[in-house]
Amino acid sequence: MRILIVLWALLAGATAANAQNLQTAIFAGGCFWCVESDFDRVEGVVDTTSGYTGGTLQNATYRNHGQHREAVRITFDADKVSYEQLLYIYWRTTDPTDGGGQFCDRGHSYTPAIYALTEEQAAAARASKAEVQRRLGVPIATVIRPAGDFWEAETYHQNYYRKNPGRYHYYRTGCGRDASVAELWGDEAPFANDH
Repeated sequence: MRILIVLWALLAGATAANAQNLQTAIFAGGCFWCVESDFDRVEGVVDTTSGYTGGTLQNATYRNHGQHREAVRITFDADKVSYEQLLYIYWRTTDPTDGGGQFCDRGHSYTPAIYALTEEQAAAARASKAEVQRRLGVPIATVIRPAGDFWEAETYHQNYYRKNPGRYHYYRTGCGRDASVAELWGDEAPFANDH
């Protein structure tokens, strides 16, 4: 009888996990450590993975990622958080007006981009970009592209903010990310004063 109860519990747990409406989003918003840290705080986000995307180089690495951008692949439960809600957070944790990089990180690898995995995501991204441009009243530099290959970053980059909290805090503060986001978005910046 005890074995049956254990098996039932395992199956019930597996069924609950399968019941999640898991979807994927890919956002580039400067340093992937920061994007990962911000989205890990969102209820309904199940997993975040730092990596490289948007270029043509195969098997991209930190030392060799060509025209790829640093990006984060976000797995989320769409029954708990919608793609549109993730877009809202994405815009308000980046500087979408800066096409040269993000905060202290400069160059193409750090430029902001949304990589849509479906036409529905692309349409939602375009609509949200238009709304952000109306809200800020300036041109938006963030590009929207179809998702392509995503190369996972090295293990030491994954969850960097958790593994190296002191160094991460020093980097994030020194880079001015939170101060810049707070200046641009004001009360709409969801995490600007929490790091």
